[in-house]
Amino acid sequence: MNIIKFFREYRPPKELRALFIAHYAPLLLILFIGPLTALKGIWQVPLPFFPTIIIGILIFLGGTVLYFQWERHWHTTYKGQLVTNGIFKHLRHPHYTSLLIIGYGLALFFYSIAAVIIATIAVPLMIWSIVDEEKKLVKQYGKKYEQYMKEVPWRLIPKLF
Repeated sequence: MNIIKFFREYRPPKELRALFIAHYAPLLLILFIGPLTALKGIWQVPLPFFPTIIIGILIFLGGTVLYFQWERHWHTTYKGQLVTNGIFKHLRHPHYTSLLIIGYGLALFFYSIAAVIIATIAVPLMIWSIVDEEKKLVKQYGKKYEQYMKEVPWRLIPKLF
């Protein structure tokens, strides 16, 4: 019962609402447009049907596991300090990474080119958010965050970005 009450009463702080919308709007669009295009049989991914859906499910599950790893670690560890352990040893922004992976997984699962395009449009939105967030983190944590950036150079994808 507590979890239902939490979701009913939760309101993100005003300064986070725009970011909340920017981060989750692509997923909501994918959840809306993906099934519609699948049902109508339009804008289909030009790949074999069943393997694409199975790969989409696996990608979605991988993103979901990453999301819950981040969620669990963040909420049990963060107390106002810079968090650099756990999943943050490998990625500076695992939350954004998980959302992008989930988006692509859903797009493939729905077999929808329109959903793949939405997932792709989400990438620069996330990068913009990351760059903006990192400016704030440098101001908030100073040299500690700059050192962390050197130790963990990967923002979204290890060995890539």
